[in-house]
Amino acid sequence: MAIAARFGRQAKRSYQSYGFCAKMTAVAILAEPVLANGKINKKEPGKDQVRKEEKNAKSQSDLDVKDEKKVEGSLTPVSVNQHKNEKKEANENREGENVKLPKKADKEKNQGSEVSEGEELQEEKGEAREDNNEEAQDREGKANEEVDGDGDLIGGVDVDQEAMEKVNDENDGLKTTRKKKKILGPLFDSKAHYTWKLCSARSKHNYIPCIDIESATGRLQVYRHHERSCPRTRLMCLVPLPHEGYGTPISWPESKLKILYKNVAHPKLAAFIKSQRWVVQSGEYLTFPQNQSEIKSGIMHYLEFIEEMVPDVEWGKNIHIVLDLGCTDSSFGASLLDRDVLTLTLGLKDDLVDLAQVALERGFPAVISPFGMRRLPFPSGVFDAIHCGECHIPWHSNGGKHLLEMNRILRPGGYFILSSKHDSIEDAEPMSKLTASICWNILAHKNDEDSDIGVKIYQKPDSNYIYELRRKKVPPLCKENENPDATWYVPMTTCLHTIPSAIEQRGTEWPEEWPKRLQTFPDWMNNKEKLIADTEHWQSIIDNSYLTGIGIDWSKIRNVMDMKAINGGFAAALSRQKVWVMNVVPVHAPDTLPIIFERGLVGIYHDWCESFGTYPRSYDLLHADHLFSRLKNRCKQPVAIAVEMDRVLRPGGWAILRDKVEILDPLERIFRSMNWEIRLTYAQDKEGILCAQKTMWRP
Repeated sequence: MAIAARFGRQAKRSYQSYGFCAKMTAVAILAEPVLANGKINKKEPGKDQVRKEEKNAKSQSDLDVKDEKKVEGSLTPVSVNQHKNEKKEANENREGENVKLPKKADKEKNQGSEVSEGEELQEEKGEAREDNNEEAQDREGKANEEVDGDGDLIGGVDVDQEAMEKVNDENDGLKTTRKKKKILGPLFDSKAHYTWKLCSARSKHNYIPCIDIESATGRLQVYRHHERSCPRTRLMCLVPLPHEGYGTPISWPESKLKILYKNVAHPKLAAFIKSQRWVVQSGEYLTFPQNQSEIKSGIMHYLEFIEEMVPDVEWGKNIHIVLDLGCTDSSFGASLLDRDVLTLTLGLKDDLVDLAQVALERGFPAVISPFGMRRLPFPSGVFDAIHCGECHIPWHSNGGKHLLEMNRILRPGGYFILSSKHDSIEDAEPMSKLTASICWNILAHKNDEDSDIGVKIYQKPDSNYIYELRRKKVPPLCKENENPDATWYVPMTTCLHTIPSAIEQRGTEWPEEWPKRLQTFPDWMNNKEKLIADTEHWQSIIDNSYLTGIGIDWSKIRNVMDMKAINGGFAAALSRQKVWVMNVVPVHAPDTLPIIFERGLVGIYHDWCESFGTYPRSYDLLHADHLFSRLKNRCKQPVAIAVEMDRVLRPGGWAILRDKVEILDPLERIFRSMNWEIRLTYAQDKEGILCAQKTMWRP
């Protein structure tokens, strides 16, 4: 089976793809054919073709010419896992070898070239600024890195860490010299031999590093850290499977109504479900009756009740991205999904029943995070609505920091929905004072007699004018240099961030309705053409390669993670599939997460030098485009990232990695040592692709 692929920045060439039994359409950005057996048919180009290619190569920018020289030595596709004798044969025939694409695919390829070739210079500038500031950032609380100017640009190919280049800035004509960087060694030890053991943490098969406490200390049985706190050394063991074994997860959409109980079973959950109506144990399954929830009158009545209270709340129209605090049951997100609302559940540290794990097993978006004194890992002003149903958060304590954090991440004009069965007079008065002090407008407060639940709906202001009318400026406005999007290990503040007012600022306009929102780019997004090209780039790869060319059964794929999302192009290209994508923007990368949310997608900030906030066996597919090569000078134990991939990926799940050959080669050995099945390897010049599938094996 063949897929076509384009790696690196290259001059425009013609290629031809070959398939297993039939030719496949070539992919836009992967303009080289990839075969599962590592072989390729080659065709010697004529002199005219060579001259044409040389002419095209000269038309590229100075930087592209330099990049061409770097890869000019070998143009023969070489499998990452080929033996030495195969490499020798390839070297003898390496010069001038090219194949041709079909005309349609060639056109797509050229469009893809415009995406990465024209903007790699910009990303290299941003990468240089990041590298220079990384050490300082780590010392200053691991705050999100601010990248000015090109934070919203697209990037695809790694920048050589040791290069010293003179770069011509086409915008202002200035010539700058980049300081030569320290030459770093390989990311992985080529001589390392990996042997594995099972993790012995107290959480066992549900172990979440950085959130779970590894072992009990003293008489106090505390299971989870109050704040994110990672072990001193990265996890270098494999998380065991559940005690009763692990079964192939129920596929979507059937998983909405039932899941395998043994995949999520543990004593606290067993005791919990005995008292619930919305979840029932039925033999080997947990079943979820439709329209059942903790709410007595049913979840559909609850959603309609909210719309009746505030007609401006139109689920699936103006409300598309919702944060659900505290995972009590999955019925809220499940019912909203039928209305084109994407609900991200935030499982809090006190969720010892692990209901967020049940949500993930059912195929609903969820993450785990403490909500103590630090900011949540989301940008400012991105959620259309936030829902707190019996989430038991003391909003008015600690100077109202938790509610001010909700104000930070809520979109201007967005809605905060608070519901509870028992209103406390002691809590109502301070809550009323706090919401008034931050100028939230209470749109409705009503008790539903059918469900015996009280609902309050607040709205965040959409202008700064109302802040100026306050008699008491408490809480005060944040200082101008206070970055509302800095979140990684950043403490919450007791100040109000000003609301954007200029048209070129993010947050001044409400997004378009879904699905038009996905392809609409507001004025504050720079380089709209490149964002559009990025989406076309990934759409072509997914349609012509990932969906058909590498052997993935997409009917079994539901939970997907893009480990290094840029502008959400990968997730946008999958929007027609029955999947949801967690877009992870690394904290050391340009801050493009606001763009992802603006497009109606969900994502999170994360540092891959640490463990991700989710349960083991949460995802069906992991996608990493040049993630490892960007971590060369950051993570002390890069192999631990592969171990983390093993933790979060389900048995039978897939990983697709695109990176440098020097990185994919040792990664392949690491995955093989964990008994993963390598389904496909391919390389062109210095770039390659690796597709692997996790198995049931445990040491």
